Amino acid sequence: MVIKKKNQNFVLTDFGYVPDDWKQYKLETVADVIDPHPSHRAPPELKNGIPFLGIGDLDEKGETIKGEVRRVGKYVLHEHAQRYDFKDGLIGLGRVASIGKVVKFNKLQKDITISPTLGLIKPNNIQREYLVHFLKSDYVNSQFRQIMSGSTRSSVGMQVLRRLIVLKPSESEQTAIATALSDIDELITSLKKLIAKKQAIKMGTMQQLLTGKTRLPQFAIRKDGSPKGYKKTELGLIPEDWDAVELGHLLSYEQPTKYIIKDNIFHESGTTPILTAGKSFILGYTEEIDGIYTNTPVIIFDDFTTATQFVDFKFKVKSSAIKILKPKQACIPIKLLYLLLSSINFEVGDHKRHWISEFHYLKVSLPSNPNEQTAIATILSDMDAEIQALQDRLDKTYNIKQGMMQQLLTGRVRLINPKTSDAN
Repeated sequence: MVIKKKNQNFVLTDFGYVPDDWKQYKLETVADVIDPHPSHRAPPELKNGIPFLGIGDLDEKGETIKGEVRRVGKYVLHEHAQRYDFKDGLIGLGRVASIGKVVKFNKLQKDITISPTLGLIKPNNIQREYLVHFLKSDYVNSQFRQIMSGSTRSSVGMQVLRRLIVLKPSESEQTAIATALSDIDELITSLKKLIAKKQAIKMGTMQQLLTGKTRLPQFAIRKDGSPKGYKKTELGLIPEDWDAVELGHLLSYEQPTKYIIKDNIFHESGTTPILTAGKSFILGYTEEIDGIYTNTPVIIFDDFTTATQFVDFKFKVKSSAIKILKPKQACIPIKLLYLLLSSINFEVGDHKRHWISEFHYLKVSLPSNPNEQTAIATILSDMDAEIQALQDRLDKTYNIKQGMMQQLLTGRVRLINPKTSDAN
């Protein structure tokens, strides 16, 4: 079947319409697809051996994710050297557990061996950068979904990898597509680095301001013009005009019983978010209309893990382990109390509720001057807002990239005129 679109001919494939001047090949036709360990017998583990890395041990750049990895004898390296060399610009494609995950190996990588949880791909009749992006596309993912549909296995055989269908435009169009997608990857990387830098600056600033080690100039001088000093407390040295105060004197708590979801059904989107104080934060959404907490902003505190989150929107919670915290004095900025609470380095031991038994009695240092409290909270909140704006930009860039991949890697958007492109 052929359709016309923007003066182009498209043909219908098993996975959608593609330009009729793009060729379809099995992956093994345009690249060598190598089984890194064809015997599939895991070599014995050695404490001081060389890394034997699986798909779960590697990030997309082929770098080892921090953590313990399996190690094997150096003889395995010699065996593998007969089949592959990282200088060839290899690509890894996950085939066990992380099926379809793409790893772009560094050509300088050495003294590592690869487990059979991924296949190694050596491009020989297709551009490497184009192939890296194409293997991440929905076109390839849809093939994996079709392969795994109805299957109880959590792996894909090497023969299946070799028969994956790859779309191959002209050399010049491969270059144009790879360049466009690599450019947006560079933007994503630069945004990630900038966010990490801003977060590090914020953490350092928070450590200095919340302990009084650095004073804002307008609060650091006495009326006679002399600099303010420090005093000894159970928290160590704190500014002379600050106080060591128990958290229980600063924050009141409410049990979450009225706000716990009833049906335990989590939706991907909806009217009211369901929260946890842990890293996942928003677990899902509910359409329940009763028992919604609206008196925000508040701090939610996990009584068992001591994790905290600042919340300024309506919500429901999953469990009774949450404590809902608010300032006892309206003049104290809740964001400042949240930052003080989350800055406490507390090692969780026994599985027990911590707020009433321990956290309630923990002390923090707090400026006695409400204006200084507000000034510190404002500075740190402004830094949070800047980081969030960058994160929003990063999320938007991710979405733009996904859209670009879908359009460019299926030929719906062409970066060059197909009539003037070179032949495949």
